[in-house]
Amino acid sequence: MTDERFEFTAAAKRKLIIVAVIGLILLIIGIFSVMNSGGHEVAAHGADAAGHGGEAAGHAAEAAGHGAVSEGHGDEAAGGHGFSWVTRLYANLWINNVYFAGISLIGVFFIAIQYVAQAGWSAPFKRVPLAFGSWLPIGGILMLIIWLLGSHDLFHWTHEGLYVEGGPEYDEIIDGKRGYLNTPFYLIRMVAYFALWYFFFRWMRKEILAEDLTGSTDHWRKLISISAGFLVVFAVTSSTSAWDWILSIDTHWFSTMIGWYVFASWWVSGLAFITLIVVVLKENGYLAIVNSNHLHDLGKFVFGFSIFWSYIWISQYLLIYYANIPEESVYFFERLNSDHYAPIFYIILIMNFFFPFLAFMTRDAKRHMIILKIVCTVVILGHWLDFYLMVTPGTLKENGGFGFLEIGMALIYGAAFLFVVLTSLSKVPLVAKNHPMLGESMHHHI
Repeated sequence: MTDERFEFTAAAKRKLIIVAVIGLILLIIGIFSVMNSGGHEVAAHGADAAGHGGEAAGHAAEAAGHGAVSEGHGDEAAGGHGFSWVTRLYANLWINNVYFAGISLIGVFFIAIQYVAQAGWSAPFKRVPLAFGSWLPIGGILMLIIWLLGSHDLFHWTHEGLYVEGGPEYDEIIDGKRGYLNTPFYLIRMVAYFALWYFFFRWMRKEILAEDLTGSTDHWRKLISISAGFLVVFAVTSSTSAWDWILSIDTHWFSTMIGWYVFASWWVSGLAFITLIVVVLKENGYLAIVNSNHLHDLGKFVFGFSIFWSYIWISQYLLIYYANIPEESVYFFERLNSDHYAPIFYIILIMNFFFPFLAFMTRDAKRHMIILKIVCTVVILGHWLDFYLMVTPGTLKENGGFGFLEIGMALIYGAAFLFVVLTSLSKVPLVAKNHPMLGESMHHHI
């Protein structure tokens, strides 16, 4: 088989740059809009936070500690550290960076499970998810910068007054978590996550490309062992990173399922991205050996794991609803009793479960490229909203919103992510011509 290479044309690059420029313009418009409409939002936020403390105390006899946190948060806002357009900007940077870093990681995870399972069906398009890993170092650097600049705005536990026993802001619950939630250990974990993920990505990529040159099955066997090691690392770090980057925003909230929940959202988003890129490449004359059976399997992955995400979602919700513990129920209370977030809460269920479930229910639907493109686009957007709802209420409370700022930032990140992925994809053969199971994949039929 001759080398098939993806050409990242100047026209394609120009389109992505235009999207990024449009995103930047929308972002600037959004910032000015927030600034003009929120000149007094800091003081309002203090009153809102104090009111939220009283409201929470009235809801299911909210824990006294949570009331204290709300009051402290109100004082903090009045002191000039409350909501502003900068806080909203940091929140959106965090949302997008966590989302796209997760999708990048999922690309490596997808490759790993294919090798560990010794799967043959995916051989023709493995280079697509492999290219996702190229975003990892960029995502890691951006994550570190955003945290260093905006951690005080994003994470309540970073405020030093919370740990001064007897002080006005002292919080016994957060102080009890100091062994895990402290700046040095947090940064060490963040660096370790990306270092480990990128190390395994480079190692796997090196062996995969060496297989192209030598044609030896030794690389394939070695990749099974490397992938198994990565999956062990992934099993731990995908959960602990979710604790760090999502759970710790709502420092008083407890959920034993957040690791699974964040993974499920990352996983189905990554599958949708893989499917969408494969379909677009196929439409543009690439991946000639990919047939409707491969597309069907990709569609089944998106279909099946949309149901898996829904199962995790409803499991977390019902456990919290039934237990009715204030430290847990406050998470959904903030999202369901808000004019800002309640509509998005229900839109997410439609986009991430009902729509893909109904659209992909028939066999033929998963074999038509136009349906695959529509459903995968909706799933990608729906799970971006899922991360928006995980982050924004905890950082902005009732001062959150959705407008040009959010759309602009998402467009910038999306264009940048695709630019990096497609650049990486263009540097290597598009199909692993010496993969030992390529012949099996070419005759894949379901």
